[in-house]
Amino acid sequence: MADASTHIDIPKRALFKAAEVCDLLKVQPYVLRSWEAEFPDLGVAKTAGAPRVYRRVDVEQVVRIKHLLLVEGLTLAGARRRLEEENAPVGANAPAIDELIGRNARERLTAIKRGLQSILDLLSARGSLVDDFQLAPQAASPAPSRIRSLPPSRAKAGRSKPARAAQARRR
Repeated sequence: MADASTHIDIPKRALFKAAEVCDLLKVQPYVLRSWEAEFPDLGVAKTAGAPRVYRRVDVEQVVRIKHLLLVEGLTLAGARRRLEEENAPVGANAPAIDELIGRNARERLTAIKRGLQSILDLLSARGSLVDDFQLAPQAASPAPSRIRSLPPSRAKAGRSKPARAAQARRR
């Protein structure tokens, strides 16, 4: 059992024969075959008459399985569940994700998708004229607008000289 926790140097190759994997990990071939039965994604698909082969990723997974079984004392079913938990993606309903993207992210993304789809529809309509193009006001959203209008005193100060002269003539 002590040798299960030691580091195993895996040669830098893409494929390994089953006998090579057994030699590397110091396990019997029947043990490796029983692990294949419990972990269906382990190893490359076997064809009739061809030797069983393993990718480097498979060999690393076999090392992890051996550690879970011999060092941590898990059963095959327990090791399978542990590997599934480790490889499972983070759930979309996780509170941390909700906090990062906001509570109404799905509605915002749906509105963005609809807007992009309408732009795509407008651009893909080849037979329509430019005069048919109309912008519709957006439905009122609960979020406040980020566009600010300038106070009237500042808005007048920004006018150009010809605009001020035209305004003076109108008075």
